[in-house]
Amino acid sequence: MTSKWLWGDPRLQEWTVAVRRHLHAHPELSHEEVETARFVREQLESWGVETTAYGNNHVIGYVRGARPGRTVALRADLDALPVQEETGLPFASTRPGVMHACGHDGHTAILLTAARILAERRAELAGTVKVIFQHAEETVPGGARFLVEQGVLDDVDAIFGLHLWQPQAKGTVGVKAGPLMAAADKFTVRIQGKGGHGSMPHETVDPVVVAAAVIQNLQTVVSRNVSPLEPAVVSVGSVQAGEGYNVIPDSATLAGTVRTFREPVRRLIAERLRRVVDGVCAAYGATAEVAYTFGDPAVVNDPVMADLVRRVAEQVVGPDRVVEAEPSMGGEDFAYYLQQKPGCFFFIGMKGDVARYPHHHPRFTLDEDVLPIGVQMMVGVALAYLAARPG
Repeated sequence: MTSKWLWGDPRLQEWTVAVRRHLHAHPELSHEEVETARFVREQLESWGVETTAYGNNHVIGYVRGARPGRTVALRADLDALPVQEETGLPFASTRPGVMHACGHDGHTAILLTAARILAERRAELAGTVKVIFQHAEETVPGGARFLVEQGVLDDVDAIFGLHLWQPQAKGTVGVKAGPLMAAADKFTVRIQGKGGHGSMPHETVDPVVVAAAVIQNLQTVVSRNVSPLEPAVVSVGSVQAGEGYNVIPDSATLAGTVRTFREPVRRLIAERLRRVVDGVCAAYGATAEVAYTFGDPAVVNDPVMADLVRRVAEQVVGPDRVVEAEPSMGGEDFAYYLQQKPGCFFFIGMKGDVARYPHHHPRFTLDEDVLPIGVQMMVGVALAYLAARPG
């Protein structure tokens, strides 16, 4: 692996920033990334990269080498969030209520630049680099599951992806074998009681009181059923019941999320949650309907592929800037790819004076200084994988 492969024309740095800013100014929500996909496709095809798709909101490109070999996939996500931007940047979102508040504009710019570098030197490649510009990472069901169902990985031997990561120190590459990001599930509980006047609670089955008891007891699902050495979270984020201050409503609805790293724990919590809800409601004379939705599974990196990423990172940023990535309870649908093929999802740290606000915050902004690291990592892992001997 040489420096010309890792970066090429220095002017590409300016081009990468320009692409990121263009995308940032023109964000599109999940499943609506039509203009973004068109922009990406036009860039790829201008370099002679073959493109295909299963719809109009994503793009898949093939950088085919002059010699036969394996196929490695690189993925970026295209979608933005329903957030009103408050950064004050000169290239801030031009679309009210829509913002690139997670860094996907940077991911797309990084992978486009990597594809450009590889396409310009395809005569030296042995194998194929498949670039996947995925739609709808921010929703459930999302784009990764759809693409997997369409067979996007059928011709792929391994896959890699990255996330520009605000919680991690600027200029570092975070890598971790095994679980990296949590499975993200959703539950909704509708409690049916018996309403009445607030002055006569004895004639009611108060669903507000029942909901409070349910919320409190749900915290025992983790603390009394899951090993303290096993990361797991049950959080209630929404409670809705009634409108009148002196009216006990008929029903209450609460909704929340469950985060886990291992499938047995995930299934255990889903089962225990239902039993706790049913038991508490029965004790108060109420009934409940529980809707539990299994969302994206956990991101679990292949150890061999994680080691490959770590070795590339040591060349790109130096051994002292390669860190063990801290697992996140956040969800990421890259997990679906890793269920099908060996691969690795890794973090590019950017925490500092520029990237001060967390992901999904209206003042979130990524640090453009780290974009070259992302480009070098994507090019580097593709080359390293294609150059490695199978086995």
